[in-house]
Amino acid sequence: MKLAIAFPGQASQQVGMGHDFFAEYPVVQDLFHQADEVLGYPLSRIIFEGPEEELTLTANAQPAILTVSYAAWKVLEAFIPERAALTMAGHSLGEYSALVASGAMDFTDAVRIVHHRGKYMQEAVPVGQGKMAAVIGLPLEKIEEVLASLDLGGEVAQLANINSPDQIAISGSAAGIDMAAKPMQDAGAKRFLELKVSAPFHSSLMVPAADMLRPELDKVKFSVPRWPVIANLTASEYPAGVAEYPGLLYRQIFSPVRWVESAQNMAARQPEGIIEVGPGKVLKMLNARICREIPCSGVGDMNSFKAMLAYLSGETGFPS
Repeated sequence: MKLAIAFPGQASQQVGMGHDFFAEYPVVQDLFHQADEVLGYPLSRIIFEGPEEELTLTANAQPAILTVSYAAWKVLEAFIPERAALTMAGHSLGEYSALVASGAMDFTDAVRIVHHRGKYMQEAVPVGQGKMAAVIGLPLEKIEEVLASLDLGGEVAQLANINSPDQIAISGSAAGIDMAAKPMQDAGAKRFLELKVSAPFHSSLMVPAADMLRPELDKVKFSVPRWPVIANLTASEYPAGVAEYPGLLYRQIFSPVRWVESAQNMAARQPEGIIEVGPGKVLKMLNARICREIPCSGVGDMNSFKAMLAYLSGETGFPS
C-alpha cells in the first residue's frame, strides 16, 4: 500500500477540534497533557472550550493545530499496514506535524518550537503594518511578472503561498500589498482577496522572527525520518543529513510555501490516495485541484476516521 499524508497549517483551527479523539483514545489524552505541560498553560482547555479569539492567537493556534494533527495521526497510524510506503508533507506549520509523525522530531520539542514560532512571527511586524492577499485565477508566472514590475519604493509585496494553480497568496507590507491589487486585477486576476491574518507570513518581513527562532532550532535533536518528508522550501525530500534541518525550517519562515510542487511530488509516487490528517479540509480541496488523478480525502474527526478505517480494512474504496 502506498499513501501520501498531508498535514494542515494555520487557519485550520476551530474550537472543539480533536475532542472526539480525546474522549476515546488514551494516546490522544497523553499528547494533550504533554502539550499543556510543555507550554505551562492549558492549551487543551483553549482547544476544547475557546474562546475562538484566544485559540486564533498565532502562539496558540500553531501548537494547537500541531497537537490535534499529530493526535489524529497516532490514531490513524495504528491501522495503516506496517509495510505501507508513505510520503509526508505539511503546509507551513504542518511541516512540523509531518516531521513529528515521521519520527524526525520529538513531539514536545515541536510543540515548544511552534509556540515560539507563532509568538515571534506575530511580534516581527506590528498589527496593521503587514498584509496578505489571495490572487485568484492568475497563473504563477503572471503574478511573478506583476510583482517584478511594481515600483514599491521600499514597500514589500512577495510570493507567499503557492497553494494551487489558481490560488496563490502574496505577502508583505500593508502599503505594498495595496499597491499590488490593481495591477493584479489588470493582469487578469479574477479576484484579489485580502486575507484575515495577523501578520505577513512567508515574506522577508518575517526574517526577524526566523532569526529569533534559529538558536532554538539549532538545539533540537533531529533524526532521519522514517518516511520521506517533502520540505516547503524545496518541494523535495528532506535530506539524509539532519544538520540541514534547522536551516530548512529557518528559511521556511520567510520563503514561499511551494505547495503545488510538494503535492505534485507526492502524486508522482503514485499513492492510492492523499490523506489530509488534522483539522479542516483546506488541503483536501487544494490537493484535489492539484492532483486530479489521485483521490484526496481527510481524517480530522471520528466520522472521517471511521470512513478511512473502512478503506484500510478493505471494506470500501478510498473515501471522498
